[in-house]
Amino acid sequence: LAYDEDLSHLLNNLINFSPNLILRKCINYFNMSKNLTALPLERGPGGEATTHQFSYICPMSLLPFLHADLIEAGCDEAGRGCLAGPVFAAAVVLPKDFFHPLLNDSKQLSENQRDTLRHVVEREAICWSVASVNPEEIDRINILKASFLAMHRALDGFPEAPEFILVDGNRFVRYREVSHACIIKGDGKYASIAAASVLAKTYRDAYMKDLHVQHPQYDWQTNKGYPTLAHREAIRQHGITPHHRRSFQLLPIGEQFTLFNREW
Repeated sequence: LAYDEDLSHLLNNLINFSPNLILRKCINYFNMSKNLTALPLERGPGGEATTHQFSYICPMSLLPFLHADLIEAGCDEAGRGCLAGPVFAAAVVLPKDFFHPLLNDSKQLSENQRDTLRHVVEREAICWSVASVNPEEIDRINILKASFLAMHRALDGFPEAPEFILVDGNRFVRYREVSHACIIKGDGKYASIAAASVLAKTYRDAYMKDLHVQHPQYDWQTNKGYPTLAHREAIRQHGITPHHRRSFQLLPIGEQFTLFNREW
C-alpha cells in the first residue's frame, strides 16, 4: 500500500493522526468508487460511542489528482445553458494534499457555501485563473466552442502551462501541446475540477448580479440568465438586450422572429 511517500508516512505514523484524517487519506488513495458506510458503533461502559468509530455515512471523497507526478489543472465552465451573459470558465491547480469538507460540484452547494469556497480556493490554490467569452462571441462561434475558448483563456492566465489538464465533460479542444483527460461529471469526482466549477460559478454569478442593476426587469440577480419562465416573460415584454444570446432560442419559434426587430 505504501507506494507513495505521503501515504507511507501516514501508515508509519497512524498513532499521531486523527481517525478522520486516516479515513480521508485512505479514501483518496484507494480510489473508492462507492460511498463508505459507517462502521458499527462500539459502545463504552456508559453507552457512549468510542472515539475511533464513526456514527454517520461518509460520502466518497473527491480524488486529489489523476497523476501524482504532474502539475495538473482542473477546468470547468459555468453558464453554458443561459440565455444571457457570458460563459465563464476557470482553471485551478491545487496542492496534492488539498482537502476541504465542503468542496463538491458547485451545483450541489448553496450560494453561501460557494462563496466560502471561492475564498478558500483563491487562498490555497497553487494557481488559479478565471476567464469568459461574451455573448457576441458565443453567437459567432457557438456555445460549445465558446466554452472551450473560455477554458483556454483561463489556462492562458497561468504563468506557465500545466503539465496535464482535467476537464469536466466528454469533449475538449487540445490546449497547446498539453495532454488532457475528459471526465464526465468530473466536478463531482476530482477536487481541482470541483474547485474550478466553484470559481467559474461564483465569478459568473457576481457578473450577472452587476448586470441586474442595469436591467432589473430580467431578474438576473436571481435567475443568472438561465431560461426560467420569468426570464422568458421579461424577454417577451421588454425585448432583448446586448447581453442576450441571439443564437439561442429565447422564445418559442413563432415569437423569436419578432425579437430582433425590437432593438434595446
